Amino acid sequence: MQHATITTPAGRDNDAVELLSTTYDTAYSWRYETIRHDLHNLYEKAKRDQWNGSELLAWDTSVDPESEILPDVQIPVYGTYLWERCTKDDLRKLRVENLRWILSNFMHGEQGALLATAQIVDCTPSMEAKFYASTQVVDEARHVEVFARYLHDKLEGSYPINPNLKTLLDQIVTDSRWDMKYLGMQILVEGLAMAAFGFMHATCSEPLLKDLLHNVIRDESRHVAFGVLALTGHFEDFSESERREREEFLFEGCRLMRDRLLAEEVWVAMGWPVAETREIVMHSPTMIEFRKMLFSTVVPNVKRLGLLSPWLRERFAELDVLKFENAEPAA
Repeated sequence: MQHATITTPAGRDNDAVELLSTTYDTAYSWRYETIRHDLHNLYEKAKRDQWNGSELLAWDTSVDPESEILPDVQIPVYGTYLWERCTKDDLRKLRVENLRWILSNFMHGEQGALLATAQIVDCTPSMEAKFYASTQVVDEARHVEVFARYLHDKLEGSYPINPNLKTLLDQIVTDSRWDMKYLGMQILVEGLAMAAFGFMHATCSEPLLKDLLHNVIRDESRHVAFGVLALTGHFEDFSESERREREEFLFEGCRLMRDRLLAEEVWVAMGWPVAETREIVMHSPTMIEFRKMLFSTVVPNVKRLGLLSPWLRERFAELDVLKFENAEPAA
């Protein structure tokens, strides 16, 4: 993977743009008749359900970022000695930093999805998949837009991308194989995002953010279904080594996403000892269960695609997420 720096215009941050060198095949499809009716139906739903975040969302809503927008119990250090010694000012700051960090990484993940889905339009061999992926590109641009606006207007800034999330996104957009882009983005990143968005929507008390999440979730459910439909049956004739490579990629991606949730950047902002706080969060019973819950969409979809081999089953058991394998797949 090659990275490059570029010179930006005067007055702009030099690190505002990052270039990655990518290589993959561009696929023309000369069959225009409908072959995959399931993907075509998803495309019809996507066209029907487009929305404009500038007009639909009530941006004039007054938001107090220091209030309990999300229940305090969801803050990873809740109930620990760090929580007990927080002053009122510390608690207000912690609420802001925690929400800003969560939404910042949602925003960064949506940009990764924007780039990866644009690549899928280019490299997927199915015309129906190209049609649907083109609507997802619009969805992802809208998601980046609304999260960025909420962060700027209501929380007065954002965090840089978490290193674990960045590693996974880099792997997805620089891989030359179209099915790996589907696995990484549609199955893994979108699956985890849908679970996280759903959990936040269910517990959020701030009406603008709740409405924003509601509309994003409607899009995300289609995105995950797209990956499942497009990849169903794809791996049946793969060799054992080809399947193992994809299983290893899925497990590594799950590990990176688990570690992303340790929120180390927030503890730096709070001036707390990062290594000690990381260990507290890693072993917090509440956070352990939350991290497991995020895989409730990923595991059944991996099983439906035929990739839940004994090897991957053993690794998912290490993460204690196998209990989700019989849940309903996204499609």
